[in-house]
Amino acid sequence: FKKGTPILDDIKRHAAQVAALSDAELFACTPRFRDLIRDRVGARGTEFEQLENQLRGDMEPDEREGLDDRHQALAEEIRTVEDETLTEIQAEAFAVVKEVCKRLVGRSWEGVAGPEEWFMEPYDEQLFGGTVLHQGKIAEMATGEGKTLVATMPLYLNALTGRGVHLI
Repeated sequence: FKKGTPILDDIKRHAAQVAALSDAELFACTPRFRDLIRDRVGARGTEFEQLENQLRGDMEPDEREGLDDRHQALAEEIRTVEDETLTEIQAEAFAVVKEVCKRLVGRSWEGVAGPEEWFMEPYDEQLFGGTVLHQGKIAEMATGEGKTLVATMPLYLNALTGRGVHLI
């Protein structure tokens, strides 16, 4: 847990800043994060989409192989840029989720099984667990330690790329 102290400190620093935002400003964080990722990917994203469209059409095997090689190389480049950017914004994104959870405490809504009330705000252990999951590692937690809440942070962060995110 001591290894996670720097990221926890960074999350808390961002959480203090995020707490001062209005609901509209907090809501605007998501498009800002997505724009940053899109800007960093840049022209590679456009070229990737163009190659995908070309690969759907008819072409000679040699031409397809060349385009497929470039397509795969671009996919790796894009993934690297996205991973670096997600790591860079992780603390701020986790702070956004933490603040949203805090603002939801006490709110209720009608669920399938009846009324539901939000009561969760992530603690340090849960923030650290989210960091572990974002790194692609396994985080073991006992019943009642907030696994569902832990999952929200890396799911939000990784969904910013615009691709599907799966939690197993």
